[in-house]
Parts: sequence; structure tokens; C-alpha cells
Amino acid sequence: MSANIKKISKTSIVSKFNYDWKCNRFILLMSLPGLIMIALFAYYPMVGIVTAFQNYSLFLGISGSEWIGFDNFIRFFNDPNFFRIIKNTFVLGLVNLLWSFPAPIILALLINEVVHPKIKKFVQTATYLPYFISVVVIVGIMKSIFGSTGIVNDLLANFGVVPIQFFNESGFFRSLYVGSGIWHGVGYSSILYLAAIVGIDAEMYDAAKIDGCSKLKQIIHITLPSIRPTIITLFILSIGGIISVGFDKILLMYSPATYDVADVISTYVYRKGILDQDYGFSSAIGLFNSLVSIVFLLGANYVSRRLLKESLW
Repeated sequence: MSANIKKISKTSIVSKFNYDWKCNRFILLMSLPGLIMIALFAYYPMVGIVTAFQNYSLFLGISGSEWIGFDNFIRFFNDPNFFRIIKNTFVLGLVNLLWSFPAPIILALLINEVVHPKIKKFVQTATYLPYFISVVVIVGIMKSIFGSTGIVNDLLANFGVVPIQFFNESGFFRSLYVGSGIWHGVGYSSILYLAAIVGIDAEMYDAAKIDGCSKLKQIIHITLPSIRPTIITLFILSIGGIISVGFDKILLMYSPATYDVADVISTYVYRKGILDQDYGFSSAIGLFNSLVSIVFLLGANYVSRRLLKESLW
């Protein structure tokens, strides 16, 4: 009986593929280069996960390196810097989420309320432009403003105030990181919310105006509920990446003086993998980071599905 079921299912899959090939063969052929690129640059590198369980050597390769099991993970968990790195990653990711996630929603709501088309286009362009600036340039701008010889310290010196070492004091690091991130990406991130707002039926706003609803009440009772699926989807994705804090800007901003708040998993992987050439250990840390991100993503999706009846799947 089971053999017949397998045979029938196999036949149905083949017949579906043949039918799809006949109807969409040109589209499938057009997508082939993209599939090949994904296979080469997204799936094939996953073979490197094996190095997390090895004492990997560049000269011996994956096949010749010594297999050590979970020793790299145990070493990471016993590392004196483990709790500091985990705490910094979670705190920085959480603070960034709390401030950066609502910012594009608020900006989209504000832009949507602008009546004059030229002013609206100007605001959109002005907020989008920073996204196309390199992170290196952004950190350079920040240092020219908040550096030891930057604009802010020059102004403080004119008033007889001792210069503040913004980039060498732990108390300022998170504010600089999150603030620059909001300025960098808030305009670009608001595009999705603006697109969702444009799709709202205008008749609902007309009916609300007739009932005497103010602009604020229209936003609360019409706009926000209408774009809730978009907000939930992006929030779930943001939760999944809460500990995947990008190391590029942190690497340009931090110093040994700010390690107590700025040293995160990604920067630790960089130091161990690139500088110390401990490839197996750094691969184990990266794999641990990816697994925790997946758990967060699945957990956020599950909670959203149970409480809000909306989820990614």
C-alpha cells in the first residue's frame, strides 16, 4: 500500500513539473542564472559550517583538519569574555530595536500627512539620501562632529568646557551607534510603510471626516490598523536579527576603551577569525549566533501567530 502511495505521489510530482515546464519554461530559464548564483554563494558556503567542529587549518583544509566535536563551543562558553559579549549583543540589539523600529513608522505617518507635493518630495528625498552613504563615510562624519577635535568639542572649548571624548567613553557609544543608525536608515525603511499607507481605501478617511474624527484619531483607528500586517512582518524579522548586530560600523567606532559596552559577537568573531586566525573557533561562534537568531525568529513568529493571529507562516 505504502509503495503504491509513493509511486502515485512521485508520478504526480513529475506530471506537475512537466505541466509547469510547458507553461512557464521561458520564465524558468530566465530564473536559472539567479538560482545558480544562490546555490554558489548562499548554499555552497554552508559546507564551511563543518569547520565549527574542527581544529581547522588553512593548509589541511576541511578534509584534513582534526575533528574535535563540540570543543570549540565549550571553549566559547567557558571564555572569560562570554557573558560580556552576550550581554553587549543583546543590549545593543534591543536598544537599537526599541528606537530604530518605530522611527520609520512615525516618519511614514508624518510624510503621509504633508499636503504640499513639493515639500513632500523634498522630505522624502532628504530622508532617503543618507541610506546611500557608505558606513565608512558616516563614521567619518560622526568623528568630524563628535571627535576630540570635532565641531562639538570646538564649541565646548569656546565656552571653556573640557573636551569630551565621545568615542572613548562607554556612556556615549550606544547613543552614537543607535542615533547614527536611525539617521542612516529611517528614510529608506519608511518606503514599505508609505507603500502600505497608499494602499488604504480613501473612502475610510472620508467617512471618518464626516464623523468628526481628527487627524490623530484617523491615524490611530484607520492608518495603523490598516498597516498592521506590514508592521508585524517587519517586527518579526527585526526580532530575528536582534543579536545579528552588524560589525562594520562597530568596528570603525569602538576601541579597547569601549569594549565593555561595544564588544559584540560579530566583532569578537572578527578578532578571533581574522586577527588571531582561529577559524574553527570563530566558525563555532558564528554558528551559535545563527542558531540563536533562528530561535528568536521562530519564537517571535509563534507568539505573533498565537496572540495577534498574524505571522510570517
